[in-house]
Amino acid sequence: MGSEKPAVPYSSVDLDWAEGHTIESLKAESTQPIPDPVAWIDEEIKRNVLVSSVDYVIDWARRSSMFPAGFGLACCAMEMVATGTARFDLSRFGMEVFRASPRQADLMIVSGTVTWKMAPSVKLIYEQMAEPKWVLAMGSCAISGGTFREYYSVVPGVNRIIPVDIYVPGCPPRPDALLDGIIKLHHKVSKISIAKRH
Repeated sequence: MGSEKPAVPYSSVDLDWAEGHTIESLKAESTQPIPDPVAWIDEEIKRNVLVSSVDYVIDWARRSSMFPAGFGLACCAMEMVATGTARFDLSRFGMEVFRASPRQADLMIVSGTVTWKMAPSVKLIYEQMAEPKWVLAMGSCAISGGTFREYYSVVPGVNRIIPVDIYVPGCPPRPDALLDGIIKLHHKVSKISIAKRH
């Protein structure tokens, strides 16, 4: 027999030879130990430290300069407007000016009763807002339809047509309740990671 054997062994001797040849080849290739696979740890640390610091800066900028689009539909709008006065000082949260265009806003404050006739406009304005965007439902009517929820023309909660991030209950909620909702939204925004956004 020569040093070369057929590719497909047929006898038990040929099978033993093929198995021995495979083992000897593996031994020859395995003279040096393979280093421990810890290289990913350094890469993971670099990625997390970098992303964490970038996350912090971006989230700080987002929560410190939100541009609200006030969508006042009923009496809650008066309390929303009052929040922008000097007494409550909404500008300390970076929200001094309510934007007239949804393309300049990233926070929609829905305050008041949403009717089915107004629902397409609410949805259209939400869709025109640039990402990332958030929605704050202010008042019982915006949250669940309030005292009008049984009416055929009232949407039983704005979350039926657009996603809502923060709910501020009340009828109507006071400006300090709206400020509390904005602070809760700031906490939510500060936990967003740019690595996990889709």
